[in-house]
Amino acid sequence: MVFSSLPFLFRYLPIVLILYFIAPRKYRNAVLFFTSLVFYAWGEPIYVLLMLFSTLVDYTHGMLVHHFKQKGEITKAKIALSSAMIINISLLGFFKYSDFAISNINALTGSDIGLLKLVLPIGISFYTFQTMSYTIDIYRGEAEVQKNIISFGAYVVLFPQLIAGPIVQYKTIAKQLQERREDFDQFSYGVLRFMSGLGKKVLLANNIGILWDRISVTPNGELTVVTAWLGITAFAFQIYFDFSGYSDMAIGLGNMLGFQFLENFNYPYMSKSITEFWRRWHISLGTWFRDYVYIPLGGNRCGLGKQIRNIAIVWFLTGFWHGASWNFIMWGVYFGVILILEKFVLLKFLNKLPSFLSHIYAIVLVWIGWAIFAFDDFSKGINYIKAMFGVNTIGFINDNARYLLMNYAIILIVLILGSTDLPKRVANRLVGEHSEKKTTAVVQGLFIVGVFVISVAYLVDASYNPFLYFRF
Repeated sequence: MVFSSLPFLFRYLPIVLILYFIAPRKYRNAVLFFTSLVFYAWGEPIYVLLMLFSTLVDYTHGMLVHHFKQKGEITKAKIALSSAMIINISLLGFFKYSDFAISNINALTGSDIGLLKLVLPIGISFYTFQTMSYTIDIYRGEAEVQKNIISFGAYVVLFPQLIAGPIVQYKTIAKQLQERREDFDQFSYGVLRFMSGLGKKVLLANNIGILWDRISVTPNGELTVVTAWLGITAFAFQIYFDFSGYSDMAIGLGNMLGFQFLENFNYPYMSKSITEFWRRWHISLGTWFRDYVYIPLGGNRCGLGKQIRNIAIVWFLTGFWHGASWNFIMWGVYFGVILILEKFVLLKFLNKLPSFLSHIYAIVLVWIGWAIFAFDDFSKGINYIKAMFGVNTIGFINDNARYLLMNYAIILIVLILGSTDLPKRVANRLVGEHSEKKTTAVVQGLFIVGVFVISVAYLVDASYNPFLYFRF
């Protein structure tokens, strides 16, 4: 079940909210735990057992780490922590990367080992990182152990961020699990944020995704330069509004339930360098790798060679986290190389450039990266990049490219503006000029109703409603 679906909007969510708010406060974590299991079981009932196993593993290992640390037995605490890490990584590796490993072994050795063809558990990359962060934070002393298994289970399976993030570190919501106080203002903000995300996903991402689907299957020999750039621009906007829209919905749902999740996107397409882009894109993932990989490796506190090594490791893992395919690994390596070059060479020059030039630099490199990311077949991605730069195309522009530009001109303008903070600044100015609470409430109410009605009308008729990050 996805947030942008009619069953979720008209069945699951209303029922959960009713059950949650009629339940006594001390039982609300239990309501979240069991209703979140229902949410996950809607699409994959078998893998609920896997999630419960992961929950039990990290709950018990967290208790063990806490117990040994209290007794001063640090070696045993390290063993318990290592055990939790091995189990979590093994589960993720088995379900997500088994066939990738077998395929590469077959290719290298000429063997014919049969593929397992396992269905990837939805959200396993997200909730595995979350549960690992809990045990690590207990060991570091950055979070208190959770002794109530239902409350811990509510954290692991909390449906707003269960299947697509943002990746919520336990230490950021530990207090909220026990002491949150829901109020009308927070709930109202949650509804507003959810509807903003729903509009991003349904009205923007889905519509521009149709253009990418059309162009991506066009043979390279039939592309023009303009068509290739138009296609990858469509993909760039689709994945941004798709994923950031889903994150907005998750944050909104969290607010409805009294939780405050950290932001996951901050207008990444406004960036003027790749370094800035990755501070603004999928912030929770970047924060996780910084806190649990980069800094423990030494971060910036070591020599030049080790800094480069640390960045290379993080970006290899970032690419590999996204999927069991060489294109994702090469995507991570691609950005890792650029980030190393920026850190030690390029940033001092970029900072001297006019803003529009540094912005173009960042966008071109990000768009090339999306071409690598978009095609599971790495060679197809390379050929598509060649087409973007006029290699093996049928020319710069043709009638089909002009037709697509004209047909999608309005939505492209909307997408460009929507990917900046301009709409937010305009809205804040208007609210500032008309700051009466009643006026603001009316405007927000009209926005919420309008987005909801139009989105539902679209969903009733639409058969195209993918979510790109489900496969990760």
